[in-house]
Amino acid sequence: MRVLLVQTPSVEGPSSEKVYPIGIVSLATHIQDKGYEVSLLDMNVEKDPFGALKERILSFRPDVVGLSLRNIDPLANKTSSLIPPFVAAVRLIAALLPRVWIIVGGTGFSLFPERLMRELPEIHYGIVGEAEISFPALLSSLENPPLLKGLCFREGNKVRVIPPATDYDMNRYVPPARRFLNPSLYRDINNYIPSIGIETKRGCPFACAYCVYPKLQGKKLRCRLPGEVVDEMEVLHKEYGIERFHFTDPVLNIPPGHLEAICQELLRRGLRVRWSGFLREDHLDENNLALFERAGCECFFFSADGLCQEALDVLEKNLTEADILKAAGLAARSDVISVYHFMVNVPGETEKTCEKGMRLLEQIYDLHSKKKNLGTVVLNNIRILPGTPMEKMARRQGVIGPETDLLYPVYYNPKPFDTFRYRLETLHFCRNVFMWQEVKGK
Repeated sequence: MRVLLVQTPSVEGPSSEKVYPIGIVSLATHIQDKGYEVSLLDMNVEKDPFGALKERILSFRPDVVGLSLRNIDPLANKTSSLIPPFVAAVRLIAALLPRVWIIVGGTGFSLFPERLMRELPEIHYGIVGEAEISFPALLSSLENPPLLKGLCFREGNKVRVIPPATDYDMNRYVPPARRFLNPSLYRDINNYIPSIGIETKRGCPFACAYCVYPKLQGKKLRCRLPGEVVDEMEVLHKEYGIERFHFTDPVLNIPPGHLEAICQELLRRGLRVRWSGFLREDHLDENNLALFERAGCECFFFSADGLCQEALDVLEKNLTEADILKAAGLAARSDVISVYHFMVNVPGETEKTCEKGMRLLEQIYDLHSKKKNLGTVVLNNIRILPGTPMEKMARRQGVIGPETDLLYPVYYNPKPFDTFRYRLETLHFCRNVFMWQEVKGK
């Protein structure tokens, strides 16, 4: 049986940041020894993505096409959607090979499985969440599959979704066999986050009001052995020349000691690579931050999201303003760049919280002014996603109604503070410019 795995468009255009599709490469790795002939295509790195898809379909003539829908839209306050190119990809495949089996998965699909399968009868099956076990099992039973974890299928006019797997044993994690898709093609193509991702764990124990990670990965942390994480990095570095990595964990520096063990192993081997990841502010201290820097961390990504205590509380971040400023102070004394992510006009915004948010941003810039090591501040409105506490709040407040279609970009940004983001961005840009440009007063 021939299986084609396709990463559908997950960025807006050719100039956007791209990531190596470890999901489909992992699936290829899991089915390679089961007698399947496998081919991979990432539409995001093709100059003519639909032309490349057509050429691969007609030349490889697969029996099964597995499509990964990673993102439903680009986020970052944008109103464009990635659903239209996904729909076009599904329909093109079905038109070219009417008898091919089409199976869909990925994070974006996992948010709207019933909706997408109802609107796209060309899709035979879907898999929500982790697919390492379910996908190979489905391939071996396409005519009459058992009730596999995460399986989406039709029962008459309805779509049934089996709860996803959130228990894949990361001690048995099989690193993606990169020979299926050469990582060198992705080397140094991004400016913001390195394109080559590494998983050190799955799961997230936090309950942020806007986030879907706990729903898709579970709340229990499932960690890989630190030595095996570094093994994967070492192979990518020595065989493909990869020097920069981004750890894909929802939160990188939990549980305590895990990232530290990875860093110690990097130092023990003398592996000179650079890496980044999203760090939890209240799990940082002088010792582990210094260790991260010595082990090659090139950017501390922080996603506190709330610009004041009221915002932190409504977002259920379980953080304080003091936690944010303490982490910023530690990071500002290092030689590592820091990037901060905040959400703007959160539920309960007032003039007082706006003023507090602007003061916090000023304090962060003041801390970084000496070493000039603040990379940027990212300011976003909240993308409302289904099944989150944020959706419930928005509905309760009348910000969205029963007819609101969350498949397409919908942000929480009600009046009267719907332009607050621009005030913050003005402050951010002015402070950033003046941080780098010496301006002498009269």
